[in-house]
Amino acid sequence: MTMTFRRYLVIAFICISGAIGDFCLKLGMSRVPPITMSHLDRTIVAVFQPLVLLGIILLIGFFSAYLTALSWADLTYVLPATAVGYIVIALLSRLVLHEQITGYRWAGILLIAGGVGFVTRGPAKTTNQPDSSDLATRVPARTQDGAAV
Repeated sequence: MTMTFRRYLVIAFICISGAIGDFCLKLGMSRVPPITMSHLDRTIVAVFQPLVLLGIILLIGFFSAYLTALSWADLTYVLPATAVGYIVIALLSRLVLHEQITGYRWAGILLIAGGVGFVTRGPAKTTNQPDSSDLATRVPARTQDGAAV
C-alpha cells in the first residue's frame, strides 16, 4: 500500500486535531471549578464550557480520522505517527500556557519524534505471507463425515 497525499493529510489531521483538542480541554477545564466525586454535577457544567465543547468536537474528529487511518494502515504505523501530537502539545503548553518543560521532558519528546521518523520510513501496511513450512504442516479441517475442508 502506498501513502498518497490524502492519506498523509489524514495522518496530519489526526496529529493536529488530537493535540489541539486536548489543549482546548485543558484551557476550558481551567475555567471551571475542580471536579470531585462529591461534585460530579460540575462535569455537566464543564461539558458546556465553549473551549471544552470545542475540544470534544476536535477529539471526535480525531477519532474518526484515526479509525479511517486504521482501515488502510497498520496500528504499528498509525499510532507512532500520531505521536507528532506530543510535539505540538509541548509547544502549545510552553508558548501559550507558559508551562515549564524540563530537559528530561524535551529529551523524551525528541526521542518520540526520532522514533516517528524511523516508523514512517517503513511501509504503512504489511501483509503476512505464509511461508512454505507452515503450509506443509497445516492439517486440513474435517467435516462431520470426515471430508477435508
